Amino acid sequence: MHGSPLVGWLLVALCAATGAYCLLQMRGEPPGPVRRIAAAEALMGWGMAAMAVPSTALDPRPWGPLAFAGVFAVAAVRALLPVGRGAGFRGHRLHHAVGALAMVYMALAMMVGGTGGHHHTGPMAPDRMAGGVPLLTGVLLLYFAVYVVRSGLRLVPLTDGAVDGAGAGPSGADWSRRPELRHACRLSMGIGMFAMLVTL
Repeated sequence: MHGSPLVGWLLVALCAATGAYCLLQMRGEPPGPVRRIAAAEALMGWGMAAMAVPSTALDPRPWGPLAFAGVFAVAAVRALLPVGRGAGFRGHRLHHAVGALAMVYMALAMMVGGTGGHHHTGPMAPDRMAGGVPLLTGVLLLYFAVYVVRSGLRLVPLTDGAVDGAGAGPSGADWSRRPELRHACRLSMGIGMFAMLVTL
């Protein structure tokens, strides 16, 4: 990913498409915990897409990292607020909190790194994402690596009648609520988060 705007734009497209699907899913849900989870996933997808834009197209400093950190700090707190019952809901809330805090961490790294005069073209090139605490970065990488593997394994056996942990099984005609697409979106965001952390 280092120095490659093409990879950056591919990551932007992947995360933006994931966020758009989550937004459609949110609009199709009645008010409640499932809708809030879909909204959190949409915010995460669009936030990741914005953060992955190559610096040759848009350099968000100095105000961008502060905005990212503020938005996702609020998202992390909101993710921990009680929204429903059951282990599935608790698991989603904790994962969203971890993801939001990882975004805050990367935004802070964008602020403290990259004050030098070197020009880089990658989406999270050293002048934008330099810095970070290696131990914390490693812990987050391990978390998202495990999450990606688990999401991939959950995706394999799903059928049309499967039930998502965050809601009821969808009808065959309602593609915006299909559980395999939900898992695919979560898998995509996990991969995207892992890729962004690797370049930190």
